[in-house]
Amino acid sequence: MSDAAQPTAAEVRAAAEAVKTALDRHLAAVERRSGEDDPAVFEAFNQLAAAAEVYDELLYDRYDEVTPFEIPGAEDALPPYTGPEEPNALSVLIRRDYAVAEPQRLLAHAERIEAAEGDDGSPASGTVHGALGLLFGEFEPDEIASRHKEFGLEEGDSTLWVTAADEPAEPGEWLEAPFEQVDPQQVVCRFDVSAVFDDEIDDVDDEDDEDEADGDDLEDELDSDLDEDEDLEPLDADRR
Repeated sequence: MSDAAQPTAAEVRAAAEAVKTALDRHLAAVERRSGEDDPAVFEAFNQLAAAAEVYDELLYDRYDEVTPFEIPGAEDALPPYTGPEEPNALSVLIRRDYAVAEPQRLLAHAERIEAAEGDDGSPASGTVHGALGLLFGEFEPDEIASRHKEFGLEEGDSTLWVTAADEPAEPGEWLEAPFEQVDPQQVVCRFDVSAVFDDEIDDVDDEDDEDEADGDDLEDELDSDLDEDEDLEPLDADRR
């Protein structure tokens, strides 16, 4: 970063003071918390995370230094909800990824769809992209999701976002760019499915298996030692 674009020392100092203030507010919210899901604590946490991030960036830009703080999940977490308390409309945004695992199975299904429709034109089922068009034109996305293996598809990542609004969108308003106008602060809930989460669970299971194996090895060693000591004379209970 050029010297002209660097923050001033006063800006860094102000950011540090903002972190201190956010720390005090977070502690006060924790001390007054009404339960595990107290919204005041959640809000104070996010304010502290935002203040710490600003300070960290300014500190690095000005002095080429960083802080030792890391807010868990701050990068991936949704911002605090600021949408309507009583929404009159909602939008459901869904993305599902698939891999074409068995093209021949996909093409065969497309041929059957085309034959049932009795289309006398050039067959669309002869290409993968044409077959996909036929498949998604014939079945609802939820049905394809439940029958994806039957159609030669393999599931990838998926995400579902529910956003709130005061009023429904005008007809045709967002069709050209359906996902560009999403306000993260109006997301009511979000559900993600990914093989990444399965890998994390597998890693934990592998660690547990290693711990169990280590325990078995230790138990085997103890059993072996006991076997070797079987010839020892038993202690005399009256010996003093």
